[in-house]
Formats: sequence, C-alpha cells, structure tokens
Amino acid sequence: MSLGSQIAANLPFLRRYARALTGSQASGDAFVREMLEAVLADEALMASLAGGRVPLYRAFSKVWASASGPEATGTATSEHEAGAQARLGVITPPARQALLLTTLEDFTTAEAAAILDRSHEEVAEMVAQAIADIEREQTTSVLIIEDEPLIAMQLEDLVTGLGHTVSGTAATRTQARAAVSEAMPGLVLADIQLADGSSGLDAVDDILSAGSMPVIFITAYPERLLTGDRPEPTYLVTKPFQEATVRAAISQALFFGSTRPLG
Repeated sequence: MSLGSQIAANLPFLRRYARALTGSQASGDAFVREMLEAVLADEALMASLAGGRVPLYRAFSKVWASASGPEATGTATSEHEAGAQARLGVITPPARQALLLTTLEDFTTAEAAAILDRSHEEVAEMVAQAIADIEREQTTSVLIIEDEPLIAMQLEDLVTGLGHTVSGTAATRTQARAAVSEAMPGLVLADIQLADGSSGLDAVDDILSAGSMPVIFITAYPERLLTGDRPEPTYLVTKPFQEATVRAAISQALFFGSTRPLG
C-alpha cells in the first residue's frame, strides 16, 4: 500500500479523534488540514508517516500542541462548541489527549506515550486524572437503541455501572419514538442498522426533533459515516467495542454537553 493510501485509510479515524478533542467537527477538521499541510511541506515528516497510525497521530499532536491554549478551539459557533469550551479548562489538553488516545482510538499506553512525547507513567497518570475530572459530571438517563439483545444488555449493565439510569431500550425506530414519548432521555446510545431495517440515524433525528441531548452512535461500519461528505457524528464507537471505549465516549459526550451530530 502506498504512503498516500495508508494516510487516507487512517484519516477518518484521525478526524474522529480531532473532533472529540476539540469538541467540534469544524475545529477538528481544521487541525487535521493544518497537519496535512505541514506534512506536504516537509519531506522528512512525510516519510516518517510510513510507520502507521502512531507517527500520523504524533504529527497531529504537534500541530495541536502548537495551537492549544485559551484560544485553541476558536470562537464558539454552536451550542455544542459553547458547551465544550465552557468545560475545556477542567481537563488539561494533554490529559484529554491521553484519555482519547487510549480509549476512543484504542492505542496502548506505550503508543500514546510515543504520540504525546511523554513517559508511560505520565500518560497513565493523565488518563486517571481525566477520568476523575469527568466522573464528577452529573449522572443522567440513557436511551439504548440496539437490536441485538446481548449487546443491549451489555450496554445497560455498563450504563448503570456508571451510575446512570436506563430510560428505555428500543430495537426499531418505532420503538425508539415510543420510548421517548414516555421518558425523554439525557443521553442516547444508538446502533445504525436496526431490527426491522429501519435506521438508527432516522430514529435519532426523530428524537432530536423533540428534544436536545448528546448522542453516541455504535456501529460495525464507522467508515460509512466518516466520509466527510455530510455532517458526521461527533461520538462514534466501533463494534465490536471495548467497554472502556463506550465509558469514555459517554463521559466525553456528557462533559462536552453535545446536543446532536454536528456540521
């Protein structure tokens, strides 16, 4: 596979990471573009990316570090971004990176340390710090839209284990509408392909037309949504998932106070 093809294959996931880090699709994509421009201008940097995901994320991290600070996310242009910026000061940028790299992006602590230019011990400490800060957030009720019963049960156990309550479960778009009519959730976990052939995306659109809350999509085919051709979900977890990844996504979504998939 050519270097260009390697980079292209990893870009959707780097954009996912950048969006979660900044709290905005627009800001995250802007940092990714800046990183790509730096790569095109530096042959040595471009050659280093042949090493796979770690050097790609390391290059992005350097761009982010050069800009991160009080003005790193720019002026808030949406409710989601305003919520994110109001909370960014609680967790330091390196701690947010360490948490996202080791959970959402599934890097090992050693790989995250290489990306961040930190020691293994520093990264472990930053992750613990970020989790402690985020877990101080208020608990909420969660609607689970999932057509596989075992996965739905796993998510229920995970959600309640975090101290949240389950407002309802649904396996179809119709069931999701019914569940929301009985109790409006504070967070939605949604599969994309549902039991009767209906779409989790459509179910979420129905819910967001009635109220505003964070949404986390869980799918076996994340690349279908990470195309850049349409507004993409800010929180997207890949099946089969690690429970730590879902926990981190829930914490991040509540922390940033996202209300809907963003453009």
